[in-house]
Amino acid sequence: MSTEDKMKNNADLAKGKIKEGIGRATNDKGLEGEGKLDQGSAATKNKVEDAKDAAKGGFAD
Repeated sequence: MSTEDKMKNNADLAKGKIKEGIGRATNDKGLEGEGKLDQGSAATKNKVEDAKDAAKGGFAD
């Protein structure tokens, strides 16, 4: 996985955690759910990139 992709995915993961936390703190279920969705999306992207690396014979972190 390129470093740029990894940084973007990690930023999306952090953004999701922040949204979830704010949603929980303000009792905004929509924002909390959006944060969880962002986290899941970022995690999925990381797994796809890891699979691509493995298919190319690269090493996953």
